[in-house]
Amino acid sequence: MQATATLTFRQRLADWIESQALQNAIIAVIVLNAITLGLETSQTVTAHIGGLLIRIEQAVLAIFVVEIAIKLIAFGPRFFRSSWNIFDFVIVGIALVPASGPFAILRALRILRVLRLLTKIERLRHIIESLLKAIPSIGWIVFLLLMVFYIFAVMGTQLFAASFPDQFGHLGRTLYSLFQIMTLESWSQEISRPVMAVYPYAWLYFVTFILITAFVVLNLFIGIIVSTMQEKHYDEESQRLAAREERAHKEREEMLLLIRDISDRLQRMEEKK
Repeated sequence: MQATATLTFRQRLADWIESQALQNAIIAVIVLNAITLGLETSQTVTAHIGGLLIRIEQAVLAIFVVEIAIKLIAFGPRFFRSSWNIFDFVIVGIALVPASGPFAILRALRILRVLRLLTKIERLRHIIESLLKAIPSIGWIVFLLLMVFYIFAVMGTQLFAASFPDQFGHLGRTLYSLFQIMTLESWSQEISRPVMAVYPYAWLYFVTFILITAFVVLNLFIGIIVSTMQEKHYDEESQRLAAREERAHKEREEMLLLIRDISDRLQRMEEKK
């Protein structure tokens, strides 16, 4: 009886802490914390309301700690089965480390609490989960991009090192120049036009590299991420549809059992007559 009462209490506690109203309140606290952390960067603001910001900071941290503690009580070991719960636990744990001495750098990491929005807003969780799911495919695109970079770096070093040692003097410099070209940041004025003034046909090298990297390969990144997000959406819809069908099937079975029970009772009543 005591075990059942404890289980019921923990279940109620879990339902309460996971309720939408309370989660919305936690989201509001996270947003408030993000605003106060931004205000702390202003010397003018801290000079006027620095004490208030510190009290708000302490109150916010207390709320986060209480929330995690309640979840640990409600879910027990199951709390750590969710990667999002572990993420929350680590973020709040970092905030509890004294930000002084060798741990002074942790004070700057307080802004990471804003990342708790990822665990509270379902749409953001879906985006992150889709990105993580796309990592294996993205890895092969990265390998392809590195291979293209290496090929063009060797070519560029051999072609332009003699006249432009600052940009193409060795493989490392060429790779850096190619990265600047891929980002399309001042690549024309600083790199390509000076090179083309000495090597008129160098535009073939630069245009080909930009077409392959900045347009083709990077669009493959976007395509894979979008495709993964669509697959996740379809999977979730399929799971919802399967759950609805399962509920409908159970309801039909319960209805049939009820009809059979009523039929049996009517039959027994007729037999008694």
